[in-house]
Amino acid sequence: MAIFLPGTAEDQALGLDEMTPREIVAELDKYVVGQAAAKRAVAIALRNRTRRQKLPPDLAEEIMPKNILMIGSTGVGKTEIARRLAKLTNSPFLKVEASKFTEVGYVGRDVESIVRDLMEIAIDMVREEKLDDVEDRAELLAEERLIELLIAQGTASSEPAPVASSQPPEPTDDPPDAPRDEAAPTLTIVAKSDADGMRERERLLQQFREGKLDDRMVELETRERAVPQVEVLSNSPEDMEQSGIKEMIAGMFGQRTRKRPMKVADAFEYLSQEEESRLLDMDQVVRIAVERVEDSGIVFLDEIDKIAGREGGHGPDISREGVQRDILPIVEGTTVSTKYGMVTTDHILFIAAGAFHVSKPSDLIPELQGRFPIRVELLPLTVDDFLRILTEPRASLVKQAIALLETEGLKLEFATEALEEMARFAFQVNETTENIGARRLHTIMEKVLDEISFEAPDIVKAGSGAISDKVPALIDRLVPTPSGEPQHERVLIVDRAYVEKQVASIVKNQDLSRYIL
Repeated sequence: MAIFLPGTAEDQALGLDEMTPREIVAELDKYVVGQAAAKRAVAIALRNRTRRQKLPPDLAEEIMPKNILMIGSTGVGKTEIARRLAKLTNSPFLKVEASKFTEVGYVGRDVESIVRDLMEIAIDMVREEKLDDVEDRAELLAEERLIELLIAQGTASSEPAPVASSQPPEPTDDPPDAPRDEAAPTLTIVAKSDADGMRERERLLQQFREGKLDDRMVELETRERAVPQVEVLSNSPEDMEQSGIKEMIAGMFGQRTRKRPMKVADAFEYLSQEEESRLLDMDQVVRIAVERVEDSGIVFLDEIDKIAGREGGHGPDISREGVQRDILPIVEGTTVSTKYGMVTTDHILFIAAGAFHVSKPSDLIPELQGRFPIRVELLPLTVDDFLRILTEPRASLVKQAIALLETEGLKLEFATEALEEMARFAFQVNETTENIGARRLHTIMEKVLDEISFEAPDIVKAGSGAISDKVPALIDRLVPTPSGEPQHERVLIVDRAYVEKQVASIVKNQDLSRYIL
């Protein structure tokens, strides 16, 4: 079952490669309620990838991933498991809708763009890792360039006096028109200038690190790509990107520079990025990214039931079985050409999901069915599941609502009976109308909090007492504090009666679909 809420897995202690299947399931439990079978299947598949990497190369090459097919109605957790999986794994992960693709020969995206998109994700992932390695060195180099820039522009803006020393020049016996030997005085001037320059450099560097120069303006020479607008006839944008035409045209016309005034802080950021790009070995990044995609890439194919169906169906059905035939080589293993080189898909893990309301898994072509040996059926949600979804996840709907209204200075609480009523009502509506799973709770929560959200600023200004008969009054109560002295607080409590009143209009109406998603 799905909790369509934002969240992160930043607080996990272990990387996914080090996590056991039980630990992966426990991590998914923090955000997705129930669906133990789907979580177990995903956890085992991910653990098998780790096991395969520890085998001898000749044996590891023969072990193919066991692709997974998730079957369940909308809103029960298929996509949410994939989203949480993407946050857990350090592997290149791509989620795509199968319904976006068309058969080769028709206008639209072809299935090979899956591998190209996965490759772009891997490149970005590896680049970020390598940038972290060179970040400190790049910042030091950027500091040096910035200090040189500040000294040069400061010297240009304030011309030094022509006399380099306060001592007068020594008299000589040479006639006035005789050529002078400039070496000796020049050396004296340079030595003094170097000493002054070092002191000036240290002073500016200290001021910069203390943040005293952040708002000072400097002129920085920036690079611009002069790429002309060229129309290229192609079946799809991917063809142009794969062939590298854009990069080739940009290289032909080169780069031009222009001076831009900017603050020191912004100039340091620009110079740091420039130095990071210079220190980065893109050949190494591409090589690692290709290996990572081929050995540990994960593709989540959502809405696969939308392309299920055999030829002979009614209507303009130009791409269903054709897309299946095109997806088949990618899933079973092939080599795809990308702008970074050839990428094989033999060991990429594919997780497909679909509701299969109209069609059924057997409507897929037999070859594609055989490539998804593990099938998991996700169970419909019960009243207890809805109640757990409202309360258990880290970013549950109840916690979101409370946090949003706290920004207005309004403390909100939900009585246990109110949450039970919302869960019961969500289950009832799903049973009597279209079953949209956990998404039903979003609609019910917004209906319950409609008046409270609208009146929240006025409630806080009015203080105790009710400002409207549509909104519960604030209640004064004493709460314990760490110091031991009780403290007064005003809280708005949503109880069962208020929930029933807010949803009564929907219950009375026979055509519920007019009011609910």
